[in-house]
Amino acid sequence: MASSTVSSGTRRVRRQLATSPWLFAAPGLLIAGAFILYPFVSTLVNSFTDRRTLVPGEFVGLANFRELLHDDMFWIGLRNSALYVLGVVPALVLLPLLLALLVQKSIPGITFFRSAFYTPVVASIVVVGLIWVWMLDERGLVNSVLETIGVGRIGFLSDQWLILLSAMAVTVWKGLGYYMIIYLAALANVPRELHEAAAVDGAGALRRFVTVTMPAVRSTMVLVAALASVAAFKVFSEVYLMAGPDGGPAGEDTTLVMLVQRTGTGLTGRVGYASAISVVVFVVTLVLMLLVLRADRKEES
Repeated sequence: MASSTVSSGTRRVRRQLATSPWLFAAPGLLIAGAFILYPFVSTLVNSFTDRRTLVPGEFVGLANFRELLHDDMFWIGLRNSALYVLGVVPALVLLPLLLALLVQKSIPGITFFRSAFYTPVVASIVVVGLIWVWMLDERGLVNSVLETIGVGRIGFLSDQWLILLSAMAVTVWKGLGYYMIIYLAALANVPRELHEAAAVDGAGALRRFVTVTMPAVRSTMVLVAALASVAAFKVFSEVYLMAGPDGGPAGEDTTLVMLVQRTGTGLTGRVGYASAISVVVFVVTLVLMLLVLRADRKEES
C-alpha cells in the first residue's frame, strides 16, 4: 500500500515537472502565435490568392508574383529600399561606434551627453519626422539659414533624390543613440591592457582604433549591420512623412513597405497582391541577414 502511494506520488511529480515549463511558456507562445506566426502564415497563404479587402478571393497560384515582375512601381520600391540599405547601414555601423568612444570616458557631465544622444531613440518617429519636415521645408529653418548665408533655398522635400537622402539622414540621426548603447556594452569588455600595449608600441589613436578597437567589437559590428540592414530595407515612416502618401514626385520615392500599405489597404485593397510584396520583403531581409552572417564567418575563418 505504501509503495503504491509512493509510486503514484512519483508519477504525479514527474507529470508536474514535464508540464510546468510549458505552463510558464504558454503566455509567450500564445502571444507569438497570435501576433507573429498566424499573420505570417496568413500573409503567405494570401500571396497565392486574389483576395481583396471585402472579398475572400480564390487561389491563383504564382499569378501575383508574375505580376510583380511587370510592375514598374514594384521595381521602383525595390530600388529605393536597396538604396536605403546602402546609404544607411554603413553610417549606422561606424558613426555609433565613434560616438560610443566619445561618451565612454568618465568625465564630469558625460551622463548628460549620453542621455542627449539617446533621446531621439525614445522619441516617436512621427514626432521626429514632422520636426525634420518643418526644418527642411521650403520655408523651414534649414532653408532660411541657407538663404541667409547666400546659398539659396534647396528643395529637400520636392526633389526625388533629396527626399530619399533626407529620410536617410533622419533614420541615421534617430538610430545613433540605440546602436551607441550596444557599442558601449561591447567596449566595456575590451581589455584596457590592449590599448596600453599598443600605445607603448607607438600606435596613435587612429591606429589603435583600427588594430585594437574594431577587431575587439567586430562581432558587435556584425550584429549592428544585420539589425540596421533589416530595419533599413523595411523603412516606412521616414519616407512616408518626407515624401507623403504618394511617395514623392510621381511616386519615385516609394519603398516596398509603402507599396504594401498603399496596395493592400482601403475598401478596394488588393490584399493578395500586397501579401506577395510582403513575402518578397521577408525573403530579401532574410537573405540580407544570411549574407551578413556569412561574411562574418568568412572573416573569422
